[in-house]
Amino acid sequence: VQLVESGGGLVQAGGSLRLSCAASGSIFPFNVMGWYRQAPGKQRELVAAITSGGTTNYADSVKGRFTISRDNAKNTVYLQMNSLKPEDTAVYYCNGRQGSHQDWGQGTLVTVSS
Repeated sequence: VQLVESGGGLVQAGGSLRLSCAASGSIFPFNVMGWYRQAPGKQRELVAAITSGGTTNYADSVKGRFTISRDNAKNTVYLQMNSLKPEDTAVYYCNGRQGSHQDWGQGTLVTVSS
């Protein structure tokens, strides 16, 4: 399954963006769909994840500001990002995991200016 992210861009601090991750096939088989990010010079980190049952998990740094959701009918996962901060600047990657198998998107750049 190919995962394609969109929705990144340049936004001022305090602004909002919604990222989308569209799958070429069904996302239903994925046990967990997640969003990761990687800032320059830093390791890739988990931002948010959602299970097939709808259970969500967030990094402490984004709790209360970001919301992950999935639309199985549209084979799409979303990340609503509010109250963005300059430290949220990174390339955001979509990930789908089924057991030991993972698929990754190519990433979308989010830049938050102060």
